[in-house]
Amino acid sequence: MSSRKPWQLNRRTFLRGSGVCLALPFLECMGADESVIARPKRMCAVYFPYGAMNPKPGSDDEKWGWMPQGEGRDFQFKESLKPLEPLRNDLSFLQGLSHPNGRSMGGHDTADIWLTGAQFKGGSFRNSVSIDQLAAKHFGEATRYSSLTMSTDGGVGEPTRSSTLSFGRNGQPIPAHNRPRLIFERFFGTNADSMKKQRQELKNSGSMLDLLLDHSKSVRKNLGNQDRQKFDEYLDSVRSIEKRVDRSQRWLDIPKPEVDASDLHLDSDHNSPEEYIRTMYDLIFLAFQTDSTRVATYQLGNMNGATSVAGQFPQLLGFGNKIHSLAHGWNKKGGAEALAKWDQYLAQQLAHFLTRLKTTEEADGNLLDHTLVLYGSSNSNTHNNNNYPLLLAGGNGLGMKHGQLVKYEAKTPLTNLHAVSYTHLTLPTKRIV
Repeated sequence: MSSRKPWQLNRRTFLRGSGVCLALPFLECMGADESVIARPKRMCAVYFPYGAMNPKPGSDDEKWGWMPQGEGRDFQFKESLKPLEPLRNDLSFLQGLSHPNGRSMGGHDTADIWLTGAQFKGGSFRNSVSIDQLAAKHFGEATRYSSLTMSTDGGVGEPTRSSTLSFGRNGQPIPAHNRPRLIFERFFGTNADSMKKQRQELKNSGSMLDLLLDHSKSVRKNLGNQDRQKFDEYLDSVRSIEKRVDRSQRWLDIPKPEVDASDLHLDSDHNSPEEYIRTMYDLIFLAFQTDSTRVATYQLGNMNGATSVAGQFPQLLGFGNKIHSLAHGWNKKGGAEALAKWDQYLAQQLAHFLTRLKTTEEADGNLLDHTLVLYGSSNSNTHNNNNYPLLLAGGNGLGMKHGQLVKYEAKTPLTNLHAVSYTHLTLPTKRIV
């Protein structure tokens, strides 16, 4: 028997009439039944390429280092991450972690496995599922979109120079979105003609997939064992598309949330990095705030130094050089300060994102309390695949204890952190009465 009072409303309540369905805003009477509402849990991973400023202890450049000085709760921020100091009780720095399989790989190759830990051997570039997609599979059905995958370069890139952090169950790369306006329209667009077109496209896609899967049964019977294995992998990809189509169809009649886009620079691109990076973070924030998704990844730049569109960001912002050149020149005259100022700029953008989450109330706390944010790289210095620069923020409501610099034994597997994070995300949360 329900304990809901006559004046209490469910958060998913809609006004319906004459073929119109309109979502209600959050009302106090919706919060009155919190004893039976589990808090949304969220995960976000943000990656920057080529590592960070990592000077030798005791050197003249030590003040420009990325990793704080000290240990435990008695640590001091250096210049690179000073913008994050107001958030020290909401984050922890992690030292000594790296992927065992990444230590023998090329210095530009490891972005592909940052969230997977997979092993690339010889000419085989077979990846495995990324931690964000495991989380998306666990609780993605509760939201319109199971995950949001973004990068500055967009698409999937190429093996060992990936332009996405997210990989599906069989290790296939998930294309990343890189155009703010298209991301906004996908999550929040309400144009009637567009919705009608989407409905028809989904219907056509569903019909074609039905025919393809039906035909696949007769094709598979005539294949040898090795070809069957490859064919089954292909069919798994098709079935994942089928699930996305079914999911999209179920949400078509549920209105998209209305958000204020007045401060968003939706037409920004890689020629205006300040507006672009800020807008990409704001889109993740809006997606989390509206519970449109609970999983997001954002690759600030890939590891393809020659063609990466993000590579020119520091140059456009007045830091003197492209990302790859800054990373290589850290030990040259003036190089430490130049790289540190780029690190500092990225820290300012992260601080903006974390502060928005922290200052947005959600029932008994704020959005950051129930969001895990992993931020870092897969190099320490450029081409060095050990001791990744990493910080973990948020999740106070998920049992995380922050405000510390944790020093692990050298070469501790980063997958240990992935396992702990996944546990905090998926274990049942105590319901609040």
